[in-house]
Amino acid sequence: MENLVDKKSGRLVSLDALRGFDMLFIMGLAPLVVSVCSLFPGGESCWLAGTMDHAQWHGFNHHDTIFPLFLFIAGISFPFSYAKQQANGASRGRIYLKIFRRAIALVLLGLVYNGLFNLDFKDLRVASVLGRIGVAWMVAALLFINLRTRTRAVIAALILVGYWLLLWLVPAPDAPAGADPFSFEYNLAGYVDRLLLPGAVYYGTFDPEGILSTLPAVVTAMLGMFTGEFVRLPESSVSGRRKALYMFLAAVAFLAVGLLWNTVFPVNKKLWTSSFVCVVASYSLGLFSLFYYLADVRKWQGWTLFFRVVGLNSITIYLAQVIVDFGGISDFFLGGLAGLCSPQWGAVINGAGYMAVCWLFLYFLYKHKVFLKV
Repeated sequence: MENLVDKKSGRLVSLDALRGFDMLFIMGLAPLVVSVCSLFPGGESCWLAGTMDHAQWHGFNHHDTIFPLFLFIAGISFPFSYAKQQANGASRGRIYLKIFRRAIALVLLGLVYNGLFNLDFKDLRVASVLGRIGVAWMVAALLFINLRTRTRAVIAALILVGYWLLLWLVPAPDAPAGADPFSFEYNLAGYVDRLLLPGAVYYGTFDPEGILSTLPAVVTAMLGMFTGEFVRLPESSVSGRRKALYMFLAAVAFLAVGLLWNTVFPVNKKLWTSSFVCVVASYSLGLFSLFYYLADVRKWQGWTLFFRVVGLNSITIYLAQVIVDFGGISDFFLGGLAGLCSPQWGAVINGAGYMAVCWLFLYFLYKHKVFLKV
């Protein structure tokens, strides 16, 4: 029988590696890719460089996958965590408390990231990436421990269809007659943000981590939990190789549904549209099936260390980049060399140096077994 969970930690190696791969793009890989592209004539405007930034509104770039993949991964890990807590004899009340504490901690860390300690509460942005992860994951986790799989699947489908119909059929009260309900200016989600969100709204009139669009984000977390639930099935019923294959086939199916839905409900990360949920579920499932097959089924794990160093302290590096001057440290060691080169090569050296400093910082924490757990 294949042992698909790391014996020492009780964790899926592939999950930590995939989380690290995802965080690399926030840790400087995206601008580094743009810098490398700029070394070639017209490279700064090539497809690869362009996909390292968010789509302006409708559409889909690689950079739009980072946030939902992280939420999807958080969903995958919960069935393992829940089973471990049950095995250790944790009461239902204690499990609820842990879920609420994690959600509250993520919301608070999101406020810290947005500048809580500036004490400018009037202009403090309450909505945040970490806050959305906390709330969406919490709702999905509560559904997971209280409802059967089929019931949750029906709820997920109803949320996606209901969100589509809500934005399509219910115009924003301040929108002119005939306005596009999926436009930046006149969508209902933006109206709800303007009406109910305290403090600053990211774009002034619309927040990409706003209130209404958190509903389909819950489904992203739920899909991760369905995946984790599936991976936990005993090897006697479904082998690891078949699990990887079935997840890949599910990724293909989600892509087909997302592209079809895109014809009437555009793929849009900022609105977190239902078609976007399907497309990023395809991306997330496809990547996870690959990482899972290589690291946990075939046991090829040596390559994962580079990614796991980042993945095991993902929230640490997310917050540290607004606290620690990693760029200044890189410039101290490599600024002179970068200055001797052309601006294009200098940007590559500075970008690579920034990533190296971040990774070495995380490796130091990894070697000393220091992990920020929320």
